[in-house]
Amino acid sequence: MSAPLHLHREVVQPGWVDYNNHLSDAYYLVIFSNATTALMDHIGLDAAGRERTKCSLFTAELHINYLSEVKGGTMVRVDTQILGHDAKRLHIFHTLHIGDATEAAATNEQMLLHVDMTGPQVAPFKPDVLAKIEAIEREHAGLPRPANAGRSIALPPRKG
Repeated sequence: MSAPLHLHREVVQPGWVDYNNHLSDAYYLVIFSNATTALMDHIGLDAAGRERTKCSLFTAELHINYLSEVKGGTMVRVDTQILGHDAKRLHIFHTLHIGDATEAAATNEQMLLHVDMTGPQVAPFKPDVLAKIEAIEREHAGLPRPANAGRSIALPPRKG
């Protein structure tokens, strides 16, 4: 069985924490966004690829689940799994871990759009980028679907 991609690590910066030395909500997304940038680099949408193709990825939707506290100064790792794609969209799932821990401290699901910046407009992936996405997705096909993937926010129905 393959494993998620291990493309991003960083240290929680002092300015990213609140008065309890806990990583603030918004900075979880900064870390996940940095992990998405690492994925873009990996599939050929790095700075040179964006310049060459005039294409980039835009976030259309995302969802974060905060599972345990993360303290300032902590080294975190983000693992990335490709859940699916079509001609113009990429569905990914990030899992944030403290150091080398196996238990997740947070998760982030994203739907990304491939955008031709000359429009700008949503456009099909270029063949070289698409080939990399498809290769990773084939590797990830045997992985279990993350428990938090596809979640929505709702209150339980009221009784009586």
